[in-house]
Amino acid sequence: MRRLPPLNALRVFDAAARRLNFSAAAEDLCVTHSAVSHQMRQLEDWLGCKLFVRHAGGVRLTPAGERLHSASSVALDQLALCCQEIAQGESPSELVVGAPGSFLANWLIPRLPRFEVRRPDIRVNLRTCGEFAPLEQGGIDILLVSGRHWPRAVAARRLFADAVGPVCAPALAEKLREPADVVGQLLLHTRSCVEAWPDWAEALGLAAPAFGAGRKFDHLPLMLEAAAAAIGVGVAPKLLVERQIESGRLIAPFGFVPCGAVFACCLLKTRADEPALREFSAWLAEEAAPIEGGDGA
Repeated sequence: MRRLPPLNALRVFDAAARRLNFSAAAEDLCVTHSAVSHQMRQLEDWLGCKLFVRHAGGVRLTPAGERLHSASSVALDQLALCCQEIAQGESPSELVVGAPGSFLANWLIPRLPRFEVRRPDIRVNLRTCGEFAPLEQGGIDILLVSGRHWPRAVAARRLFADAVGPVCAPALAEKLREPADVVGQLLLHTRSCVEAWPDWAEALGLAAPAFGAGRKFDHLPLMLEAAAAAIGVGVAPKLLVERQIESGRLIAPFGFVPCGAVFACCLLKTRADEPALREFSAWLAEEAAPIEGGDGA
């Protein structure tokens, strides 16, 4: 008979080791900070050694903690996958795909009917999401997001490079003769991508700190409405404003430049071989191929 510590303690340990912060782990697990601390004390007592070293900013793993986390994370992932396959069947007929709302509206939704024609047996549900936590916790199956680095447990399949640039109303574009001129206008930001202006400035060799001020909006569509109303100059990914530029509602006076990030299809490594996930990610790569093979944006 296997001699194992309580499964719940291992589950709490996995969350704490992943976040290196008991409060963050408690939030992920929907329990209190004291409950996490209690479970970790019990596990350390059971093992007879320390798993964490506490410090002001959170915790860090001891060598024993590192060793346990390497084993427990794999074991828990395999257990979760097995349970999911038993509950849903080997070929899930439903996928939950998360992505920022602007990406869903401007890129994925217009293309989704083509996947539904190809695989009518797979129902795709969409969820507005830009964080990895729902993916890691099982709330979504696939995350489509722009980034530079990915969590260790995530397999990221590159779709295309992320390119950004200033956009504004045609009347305002007449005042912008060179990139540095945008500093003289009200800069429009989205809270979910506050680094967009500094990234663009750095790509052009401009002083990034000058691009931190301005007006902030919660969502990209609101910021684009303000730009179209000539309230100021916004910055946006090329893919998400192409239709408005084609219609003449917005102008991109200086075009778009790669910002170092890429849009990627992200899923858990432990689920990479699931047929429905494989099928959908391959289809996404096909849809992205003309973009990636063009100007990279």
